[in-house]
Amino acid sequence: MTEIATFETLLTRRHSCRAFQDKSVPRADIERIVTAAGRVPSWCNAQPWQVIITDKAATDAFRTALVSATETTAPAPDLAWPKQYTGAYQQRRRTCGGQLYQAVGIEKGDRVASAKQMAENFHLFGAPHVAIVTSERDLGPYGALDCGGFITAFTLAAEALGVASIPQAAVAAYAPALRDHFQIPDNRMILCAISFGYRDADHPINGFRTDRADLDEVLDWRA
Repeated sequence: MTEIATFETLLTRRHSCRAFQDKSVPRADIERIVTAAGRVPSWCNAQPWQVIITDKAATDAFRTALVSATETTAPAPDLAWPKQYTGAYQQRRRTCGGQLYQAVGIEKGDRVASAKQMAENFHLFGAPHVAIVTSERDLGPYGALDCGGFITAFTLAAEALGVASIPQAAVAAYAPALRDHFQIPDNRMILCAISFGYRDADHPINGFRTDRADLDEVLDWRA
């Protein structure tokens, strides 16, 4: 298999896992994932990403604190959320949500069940580990842009080792709670969490896959 074919296989196989086994990933594998992800390019080689990773006991403690924060405080993300979704972006979002709910038998319009499923974000989908990704605040959106490459590479390196993952902006919505729990200094902007571990292949929620836009929707050739 050629290198590009291997890469395409990883990209196709990777998906956002929403149900995990109760089994820890060896520390050596986690360190290998982070090391590999750190090879991505960044502006002036600043490498603005820093990552806090929890082992199982620490994950459970954070899970409890996070759920409590969602019940007692309002969202306050460090990085502003999208103003709105329109056009194709809105349609893709709706399609993804519909596929997710269909996979677990939630009927359209069942707001109670959909809210319960949404809350699984804050239970970290039962993952044994979570990575909290932060960037230097002074680097602004370009630091966040560089960290996006790190996050993508993290998920692909994990997939290459048979480790499932899901980047979660929803967790970063409670940035003050994360800052307090992990004692993250103010100069670090909290971007997202990545819950990871071994996928529960028997759970129906891991059975659906999102679509990708056709090439002519994203590529604009200029002669």
